[in-house]
Amino acid sequence: MANMTDVARRAGVSVATVSRMLNGTLQLPEGTRNAINDAIAALNYRPNPYARSLSRGQADLVRMVVPDIKVPFFASLVAAVENAAFDRGQEVALSVTLNRPGRELRYLDSVTARHVDGLIFVTNHAATEALVDRINTARRVVLLDEDVPGAVAPRLLCDNTGGGYLAGRHLAERGHRHVGVIGADDTMLSGQCRFEGFERGMRETLGEPASIRRIGGDYTVEDGRRMCAELLDRHPQITAIFAMSDEMVMGSLEILGQRGLRIPRDISIIGFDDILPLHLFSPPITAIRQPVEEMGERALEVLLDTDWDDPEARKSVHIVPVTLIERSSVASVGSFPSATGQQENPE
Repeated sequence: MANMTDVARRAGVSVATVSRMLNGTLQLPEGTRNAINDAIAALNYRPNPYARSLSRGQADLVRMVVPDIKVPFFASLVAAVENAAFDRGQEVALSVTLNRPGRELRYLDSVTARHVDGLIFVTNHAATEALVDRINTARRVVLLDEDVPGAVAPRLLCDNTGGGYLAGRHLAERGHRHVGVIGADDTMLSGQCRFEGFERGMRETLGEPASIRRIGGDYTVEDGRRMCAELLDRHPQITAIFAMSDEMVMGSLEILGQRGLRIPRDISIIGFDDILPLHLFSPPITAIRQPVEEMGERALEVLLDTDWDDPEARKSVHIVPVTLIERSSVASVGSFPSATGQQENPE
């Protein structure tokens, strides 16, 4: 197998010249550059990527930290980042935290120690002082999907407020005035913004106060079950549910099925994420779609292209639009006769 010395000998230049040209640290006359490239092609030479990284002081490796790879939303984000990284000649080291703060801090230290060139960080729990401090120390960190208040880092988030607004307006336009909301509470920016947008969408569309019952929890199937059951027990008059994640939709569907409530005849539901194949459900579920592929691609762009010495660039915020995907899980109030009264409009 040919090495760099063989290339240099065939091209009639020094090994250092070949090395610096391959690393992009030396501008050569066109004739010399062509001679080196011809030698590389003739000898079928393949540069050692690890040696090149060491010589340039870069790892060509980025780390992506997610709470749980089994969750389809996070898995889709990882796939999008990895595809974008391949196109940029980068490799991705994947780390899963299981929402354990100790793991998050350890992975952030890998940036400080220069084991990786930067880190894309996804969390879904409330921020801690230790987490904020470690992000600020690591510096080359992009926050994706969820905010960490107090951290100085570029943020790339979906339009949570706009998505909540679309969901609220959609239900209000169909006459729903008594609704339930299940999702993260105000300790999470995503939950706060989705609820604020939902509330505004309901209010502006109805032109009058709406009865909105909110229960907070985690973005999981288990909490989806718990919150849906609690909503139905405490507020049986609701005619629709806004579930802030695909997993919460799944948990809610299980409870609604156990109680014999049919969608949308007895109660309507609208979700957020649209990563699961909600179009295959019976009935297909209306949802706010996050553009996961775009979010992953743009997160990598921000990580690789940010001027990390620019204080303003390190505080940049990038908001990605979302889309309402209308299917068959939301009915107009009163469109079905119901013995349970779930689709009636209680006064």
